[in-house]
Amino acid sequence: QIPLVDATGRVVGLETLLEMLQVAERDNWVVLLAGGKGVRLKPLTHAMPKPMLQVGSKPILETILDSMVEQGFRRFFFAVNYMADSIYEHFGDGSRFHVQIEYLKEKEPLGTAGALTLLPDKPTAPLVVMNGDIITKVDYRALLDFHGRNRAMATMCVREFQFQVPFGVVSVDQHRIVDIKEKPEERFLVNAGIYALEPEAVEQIPKGRPYDMPKLFDTLLAQRKVLFVCPGRDCWLHIGRIDRFFRADDVCAREFEQ
Repeated sequence: QIPLVDATGRVVGLETLLEMLQVAERDNWVVLLAGGKGVRLKPLTHAMPKPMLQVGSKPILETILDSMVEQGFRRFFFAVNYMADSIYEHFGDGSRFHVQIEYLKEKEPLGTAGALTLLPDKPTAPLVVMNGDIITKVDYRALLDFHGRNRAMATMCVREFQFQVPFGVVSVDQHRIVDIKEKPEERFLVNAGIYALEPEAVEQIPKGRPYDMPKLFDTLLAQRKVLFVCPGRDCWLHIGRIDRFFRADDVCAREFEQ
């Protein structure tokens, strides 16, 4: 317990460690995209949708939810399509997790942005939108703060991706060799599948047809809107292939369940 005193030394309040460590709740809505079929993860996804595959001791989607709840987010929308019943049965209305969960039911797959047109109301604050097949320790509060400081219309989380070309790369000018680089290493910034969007950005998404997030960013770029990337170095793993699914067990044990 820490007493609070005024200039004369008179006690005017008392703070406890528990109160100081409590995370402030965020009003921002979170949309988790959980409608994909997980074709590259078959046969694992024959019996359940990809976000419900168990990694560590719980489904991928629950690990995402728990991380966001710890950071103060309370209102969630799950975009669902493929085998949606298993997601309803596990999460319900969110009361078991002390949050509110609503479902954006896609009759047909609407892509990584199209499902946002199913939101019941227009959001009044920036949204966090995230693919439901990512294991990460991203600080979503820091993402929103970064987004707000830069007055961005949309912010995309990116990761550095690197690979080594296994051969010598030859540069030529009209058949004349001008340079040879032996097994060069290439580095790129790639889309990490996590976004912060202003409500006005969501209004740009056409209704009733598939529409992906890169297309939305292209549209906003054409309108000369302010767009930013938020580079991340936190734990991040996209579970899109069988090898990454099995690797994710080790990541969860190390990063989330210590």
